[in-house]
Amino acid sequence: MTVEMSIVVVAIIFMLVGLFLELARPDLIVFSTLFIFIMLGLVTPEQALIGFSNQGMLTIALLFIVAGVFEKSGLVERLMSSFLAKAMSHRGALSRLVIPISGFSAFLNNTPIVVTLTPIVRKWASQHNVSPSKFLIPLSYASILGGTITLMGTSTNLVIHGLLLDFDNDGFSFFQLAIVGVPITIVGLAYLIIYGPKVLPDHRSLIEKVNENTKDYLSELVVLEDFPFIGETVERASLRNLKGLYLIEIIRGSKRISPVTRKTKIKIGDRLIFTGMMSTIAELQKRKGLQLDTGTDLSLDDLKNGDSKLQEVVVSHQSNLLGRSIKQSRFRETYDAAVMAVHRNDERVQGKIGDIVPRAGDLFLTVAGPEFEQKSREQGDFYITSPVDNQTFYENESKGWFALVLLLGMISLVTLQVITIFKAMVITVGILLATKIISPREAKRAVQFQVLLLIASALGIGNVIIQTGTAEWIAEQLVSALAPLGVVAILLAIYILTNVFTELITNNAAAVIMFPVAYEVAKDAGIDPMAMAIIVAIAASASFLSPIGYQTNLIVYGPGGYSFKDYIRAGLPLTLLVMITTVSIIYFKFV
Repeated sequence: MTVEMSIVVVAIIFMLVGLFLELARPDLIVFSTLFIFIMLGLVTPEQALIGFSNQGMLTIALLFIVAGVFEKSGLVERLMSSFLAKAMSHRGALSRLVIPISGFSAFLNNTPIVVTLTPIVRKWASQHNVSPSKFLIPLSYASILGGTITLMGTSTNLVIHGLLLDFDNDGFSFFQLAIVGVPITIVGLAYLIIYGPKVLPDHRSLIEKVNENTKDYLSELVVLEDFPFIGETVERASLRNLKGLYLIEIIRGSKRISPVTRKTKIKIGDRLIFTGMMSTIAELQKRKGLQLDTGTDLSLDDLKNGDSKLQEVVVSHQSNLLGRSIKQSRFRETYDAAVMAVHRNDERVQGKIGDIVPRAGDLFLTVAGPEFEQKSREQGDFYITSPVDNQTFYENESKGWFALVLLLGMISLVTLQVITIFKAMVITVGILLATKIISPREAKRAVQFQVLLLIASALGIGNVIIQTGTAEWIAEQLVSALAPLGVVAILLAIYILTNVFTELITNNAAAVIMFPVAYEVAKDAGIDPMAMAIIVAIAASASFLSPIGYQTNLIVYGPGGYSFKDYIRAGLPLTLLVMITTVSIIYFKFV
């Protein structure tokens, strides 16, 4: 091992630790690592930045726009709502959920599908008096399984496709992954339908937990005539930045003020609603002119009014909140909402809400103002998962059907190898813009630039691993150690390493780091590189053991009230089934 290789290995280890500990946003950590490699002169800027022109990455950017059209169209919601409405039993509902979802996910980005359907599933579960935790993990797993069937099923497939092209190989054909994707989807869905109800937990939602223990979350103080700050602002009255308490709403007669800003003025008779550490409310009660109202019985419904409502949101991997406390993020001003509670790993995060540093997957219960949804969607910091009261659909649903027909037409051309998937998506997006199905502003908003930065930076790091000879060196060590055990051992090793990386960091980063190594292993062991490419693509997507490895697992993590052990209990058998099926098919097909 050369000095350059040692530097690369050490830097990547530190990067993996940073990703696992969530020290910052994943895209920033990976890009910073790439920047260090450039500054150290390990690669030229052109070699390091090759990922920004990678065809797979650019195709993903275009697919975000296409997915944005379907997310607005309401087609998936309407179809799934009708499927669930006809369910005669809980297992029947599970079948009607996971089978169509796997089909949708083969052709559409699974992240918006899961975001869209999580509130629908929760509403259905509430109406039928069954825990949503029995359905949300299967929703995520089914979307992951379906994504392995086609080239466009998941961003991981497109990333590996782009890398194959960069390595002067033929990329995946549209249904090439189906040779593995279809069998593992059938096996996986059978497992979820038959054994899922037995291994999945029976958890209550966060709103239900808070409703049952409202006094642990809410307290009310009444402003009396002798309060010295009558007519002054909340900030002037020192009712902000309190130790362990958070003023989330003011009730003034029939009027409700929420979120409360620093400039909101205090009046006689105001009822101040606080959340946070209720044990510290006694200190505030000592202030002149504030009286604790112990005769009331607050409920979450008391916080709802025409202008504000309760919203449950999940912190995303790309959230700007990561690495900063809620107070430092100026949450109220930024999002037009106040945080009432934070849950992590199915437990309430204790301490002053403003001092909590969010992590990806945290579930926030917020009292949200009218601008919250728009602001949160524009910034991409949250997945909104609250049950919906009234289902709303795209004002012109025919546009959604037009987009669907257009997409199917392009898929047909790609399948017949008339055009590449990149050209097909360029044409699709061009037609959608030309026909005003989606506006340029909406298209820009649909693109998740932080995800693209992560993928492009990871591709650059993959190139560093190749250019410095690190991939070849690691491959030699693996082959020399495993060759005596046979080809199956080598295939299993690549699958397991990729899958472990996926569970610890993210699927795209795992795929990009492992592909160069797997490619060199294939050359040294005399295995078809395409076999290794499929192994890495499937293993990087098959994230069933943790909520952090795949976005859809993260989305359902908080709303389902899950803990890490729930993913292990439900996901370990599925992981083994998928691994055995994948390696067996690859061995008999390619070796």
